[in-house]
Amino acid sequence: MQRLLAEWKAEAKLCPDPVLRQMALASLEHKAFHCQGGAVFASLSAPYQKNLLRIIIAYQTLCDYLDNLCDRAGSTDGQAFRHLHNSLLSALTPGTACEDYYLYYPYKEDGGYIRKLVAECQTQIETLPNYWKVQQRLWKLANWYSELQVRKHLDPQIRENELISWASQQAVRYPGVRWQEFAAATGSTLGIFALLGLACREELDDASMHRTWQAYFPWISGLHILLDYLIDREEDRQGGDLNFTFYYRDQSDMIERLKFFICQSHDSAASMSNPAFHTTVVEGLLGLYLSDAKVEAQGYEQLAQTLLNCSGQRAAGTRRICRMVRKVL
Repeated sequence: MQRLLAEWKAEAKLCPDPVLRQMALASLEHKAFHCQGGAVFASLSAPYQKNLLRIIIAYQTLCDYLDNLCDRAGSTDGQAFRHLHNSLLSALTPGTACEDYYLYYPYKEDGGYIRKLVAECQTQIETLPNYWKVQQRLWKLANWYSELQVRKHLDPQIRENELISWASQQAVRYPGVRWQEFAAATGSTLGIFALLGLACREELDDASMHRTWQAYFPWISGLHILLDYLIDREEDRQGGDLNFTFYYRDQSDMIERLKFFICQSHDSAASMSNPAFHTTVVEGLLGLYLSDAKVEAQGYEQLAQTLLNCSGQRAAGTRRICRMVRKVL
C-alpha cells in the first residue's frame, strides 16, 4: 500500500499548476489514513486482493483530492464542483471516456492526474468477476457522495438550505434516520469498498448484496462520518464550518443517536456472511476516532467511554491499540 501511495505522490508532483500540485500532495500527506482504513476491505478478496487494493487507493485518493479542490482553493462554484465530481462516476464505469473535469474550475493543468486516477480504477475494475452485479449500487453511492460534496462546499449563505433540502428529501426513504444522519452516511466511502469486495467473489447472490447495502448504508457509513464530525466539533465551531453533529438538540440527543447508530451497525454486521470482519470494522471506527487527541482536548472522555461501553469490550481494546500506535507515528 505504501508503494502505491508513493506512486501517486510521484504523479502529484508532476502537476504543472502549483495550486493543483499543492492540493494533490496535501491530500496524500494529510489524508493517507483514509486509504489505510479502506485497504482493510482488500484483505478478504483473494485472488483479486491486489486489484481491489489498487482500486481503493486510487478511488480514495481521488475523493480526497477533490475534497481539497472544493474546500481549500477558494472556490464556491457548485457547477465547478459538480463537474469535478463527475470523475468519480467515470472511475466506476469502465469504458467511459474522460472529460474535461476542470471545465468550470479556475485551475486546470494537472498533468493528467485525475485522468490517471480514473483510468487506474477503470482498468482494475474490469478484472473483478462480478462487478456488473454491484455497479448500480456503486453509482448510487458515488452520486450521493458527489451531491453532498457539491452542496457542502457552496457559499456559506446558501449551503445549509441547499443541504437540508436535498438530504431531507432523500432521508424519507429511511424511516428513523434524520437528514443530517443521511447526509453523513453519504460522505463515507466504506459502502463502496464493501461492495467492491463482493465484486471479487466468483459467485455472488442478491442476498449478500442486499445485506451489505443495508449494513453500510446508512448505519456503518453514518457512524463513520458522525464520529469524524464529533471529534471536529470545536475546530468547526471556531472555523464557522458546517458540522452535522451541531444539528442535534443537545449533547444528550447526540449521544443517544450515536449509540443508536452503533447498535444498528453491530446488528446489521452480525447478519452478514462474514460477521467477524464487519464487526471489526465497526469497532475499528470507534477505536480510531475515539483515540484521537481531540477527544480529550474537548472534554469528551466520558462521552467516549459511553460510546465504547455501548459497543463492547473489544472496541475499548481497539481504542487502546490505536492510542499506542498514535504515540509511535
